[in-house]
Amino acid sequence: MVTEKYTRILGIGAYGPSRVVTNEQLSQTVDTSDEWIRSRTGILERRFGSDEQSTSDLALEAAQKALAHAGVLPDEIDLVLVATITPDMAFPSTACVLQHKLGLRKVACFDLEAACSGFLYALDVADSMLASGRYKKALVVGAEKMSSIMDWEDRTTCVLFGDGAGAAVLSKEGEGPALVGFYCGADGSNPSLLCQPAGGSALPASSETLSSRKHFLKMNGREIFKSAVRVMESSCRTLLEEHNLELSDVSLIIPHQANMRIVESLSQRLEVPMNKFYCNLERYGNTSAASIPLALNEAVQKKALSDGDLCLLVAFGAGLTWSSTIVRF
Repeated sequence: MVTEKYTRILGIGAYGPSRVVTNEQLSQTVDTSDEWIRSRTGILERRFGSDEQSTSDLALEAAQKALAHAGVLPDEIDLVLVATITPDMAFPSTACVLQHKLGLRKVACFDLEAACSGFLYALDVADSMLASGRYKKALVVGAEKMSSIMDWEDRTTCVLFGDGAGAAVLSKEGEGPALVGFYCGADGSNPSLLCQPAGGSALPASSETLSSRKHFLKMNGREIFKSAVRVMESSCRTLLEEHNLELSDVSLIIPHQANMRIVESLSQRLEVPMNKFYCNLERYGNTSAASIPLALNEAVQKKALSDGDLCLLVAFGAGLTWSSTIVRF
């Protein structure tokens, strides 16, 4: 009987920009209040990158920390995946820009766009590419500068998001938490629920798209809320069932950090107490593809997971996309 050789997380790292913006500070320029934001989302503050920082700069900070944590030299990396919806530019990929900034060899690099599910999608893709044997060590990054696509005249969305990055170094060789299983899905039947309408081939940039503010994020919050809770529950149950596991086997759940009400609803539907969910959204807001690695890195730093523990990661985002991953520590 052949024992499956799991992909291992050799090291992780994360970066939150130094500029912290509280709800009270936002209320000075946006028609909102600390009470309104706090009661509806659970968010107290978020971090924004500086005008000089791009998504690749945020990714660079997280990647350097992940490499240091893994004890891996840049020359050892032969695959780079960056999950983002806020790339430095439409092309070339942010992964290629990051490759140069890290001083890597001329290895395979590409971006992956699955919005808030992006980091988990990228873990799945990297796992398969490592399994091929053609790659030995992968750098997977979730990085977003969400402040660059916020409509500061839309108080229902601009208060929700923040900037940040998280990264992981993966390999089939070495020691570290094991990536036990993955589940990804999508439903593209109604992309307008959460999108950035203009700037692509469907609606190229024009004076009209600029004046109508179509280059900013647009979201139907009510429908997204309902879909997120339903699909994340299904994603968790499907993946666990595929691996003959029960929710009681899971020590910690790290959900996409979007809204505390979503997490609380997921807790109720799964019948899992809130103390088994790891959340840091009150300090970061929704950082899209950076959300899961930021929280996972923090959970590891705080020793919230011990040897033998199962951790369930679950996300939901624009697309609509969803994904879940089981990690054994």
